This record gives sequence, C-alpha cells and structure tokens, in this order.
Amino acid sequence: MLEVMVTTPGKRADARNNRDQIIAATLVAFREQGVDVPMKAVADRAGVGVGTLYRHFPDRDALISAVAHSYLADLAQTAATAWQEEEDAWAALCRFLHECAERRVGGLAAAIEPNLHAEIQADPRLREVRGKVVDLVDRMTEQAKASGAMRDDVEVEEVAALMTLQIYTRSNESYTEAVHRVVEIVLDGLRAAPQRR
Repeated sequence: MLEVMVTTPGKRADARNNRDQIIAATLVAFREQGVDVPMKAVADRAGVGVGTLYRHFPDRDALISAVAHSYLADLAQTAATAWQEEEDAWAALCRFLHECAERRVGGLAAAIEPNLHAEIQADPRLREVRGKVVDLVDRMTEQAKASGAMRDDVEVEEVAALMTLQIYTRSNESYTEAVHRVVEIVLDGLRAAPQRR
C-alpha cells in the first residue's frame, strides 16, 4: 500500500536543508578522511542526528552515490560557467583548472572515485552528469588547440587528469597562493609555444 506523507510546508524545506547539509558535510569529510569516515562523524559535521542521516541515506553506498552526483554536477556547472563567461576556450579551460584546484577536487576524487566505477556504469544519472563534464572538457580542449592557444599534442585525458591535481602548500604561503603558483606552472606546460617569425 502506498503511504502518503503529510507534511507542513516548512517540514519539506527542513528535510531538503538537512539533505543538503549532509551532502556538503560528507564532501568535506570524504575529502579529508576518505569514504570510510564513520557515519556519526558525518552526521555531527552536518549538525544532524544519525537517524536523520539514515532517513535520507539508508547506507554508505547511497551516501557515496548522492555525494558523487553532487560533486559531478558541481564540476559540470563550474565548467559550463567558465565556458559561458570567458572570452575563449583557452581562458575557460584555465579558469576551470584553477577552480578545480581551489575546490580541492583532487582530494575528493581520490576518496570517492575508486568506489564509483561500477556505480557510474549502473546509474544513468551518474553516467549522464559525468558525460557532461567530459564533453565540456573535451570541447574546451579541442577548441583551445584549434585556436593555437594550446599545444596540439595534449590529449583530453591528460587535461582531465589535471582536474584532480592535488596541491600542497609551502609553510610561507596560503592555499590560494599555492594554487595560483602550481596551476600557472601547469598551464605554461599546456600553452602553445609562441610562433617564431
């Protein structure tokens, strides 16, 4: 028998907020501690009870899948925004790689992606959102190469690997400074050599 849940308008918003808080907290926890972080630690970080966490995500696999979808959707949106707002494909790609490093995508990818390959194949929503990221990175790469801004021997898979660059800071610099320093070195390696006359 189908059970109909009657909720007040505020209740539905609260539930959505709790779910969003759990996903945001899990993204940080997975990045810092890996996917085996205790569920109670995730709930504590999200500011909810363990029961609330399990009402939204009945097991760790459900939580990993939801976090993966959120993480990939965020990457797709970041790439799409860079593509729309920058003057050309090279500028969009530079911005996107900077933002991936700034958001510490590498730490999160290292934590959750080894667990995801079977999930991505089985879950059409994950496959679709991952495909959007791949498509955008491919388009930026190919157009940056076609315009002469980027070396033409760089493959899209190599650019995709740079999205997960993990950056360590020196004792005398902030994380933002480290990102700028390291990503600029990487971009210098991708940039096409100036044409000699």
